[in-house]
Amino acid sequence: MQQIPLAAQKRTVLGRKVKKLRAEGLIPAHVFGHKIPTIHVQVKGSEFSKVFEEAGETGIIDLAVDGLPGEASAKSGQKRPVLVRNVQIHPVTDQPLHIDFYQVNLTEKVKVNVPLEVTGEAPAVEKKIGLLLTPTAEIEVEALPADLPDKIEVDATKLENIGDEIKVQNLSIDKTKITILTDPDLIVAQIGELVTKEMEAVEAEIAAEKAEAAAAEAPAEGAEVAPAEGAAEGEEAKPEEKPSESKEEVSPEKKKEE
Repeated sequence: MQQIPLAAQKRTVLGRKVKKLRAEGLIPAHVFGHKIPTIHVQVKGSEFSKVFEEAGETGIIDLAVDGLPGEASAKSGQKRPVLVRNVQIHPVTDQPLHIDFYQVNLTEKVKVNVPLEVTGEAPAVEKKIGLLLTPTAEIEVEALPADLPDKIEVDATKLENIGDEIKVQNLSIDKTKITILTDPDLIVAQIGELVTKEMEAVEAEIAAEKAEAAAAEAPAEGAEVAPAEGAAEGEEAKPEEKPSESKEEVSPEKKKEE
């Protein structure tokens, strides 16, 4: 694997004062490793972004650190093969806040997580028979730093029917150089049903709720007609008031006068 160059400088600014470095476009970092003293460095944010996009967490970076004592001149920098072990990201701006570089020994194997990349189109998806599910995004491997792959491809063209799956043990890698540490029976890709039994149950529940709501609305519509019937009965009672009014017209006084 090709080593990607990146320039760094020895860092003297520590603690909360590193905010000043970030304001200047620099990212604070440190380099550590097995039986290696930790050193504090800083790199340019713009340069690191380009390198990290290419190297990821599995590519070897040829980190040239200026300002450190050693045989290398300050101009060329003391070169160290490193991997990006961790990048702290600001939760709002998504800008790198701090970088952990892990210095490796090119003759010693290291353990890293390698991302999986699905390639090709599954026939089951193309024919709209099922859905492609990818429950695993990365697997752990062990290899010499120079033999680490930047990604491992998952060939989806072999997935033709519902239930077809690809496990870790089915991945195509050079097992003479790379040892997979993840469970070999772990599924990395499979074809699931377009509509699962769980979704069918949910849809049936929704349909039942709609039916219940429609049934509940029926009595309410009948209740709206009741006042109209009551009003009709009131109108029929009005003629009964007229005889009572005619009786009041013949008062006892009028009878005496008669």
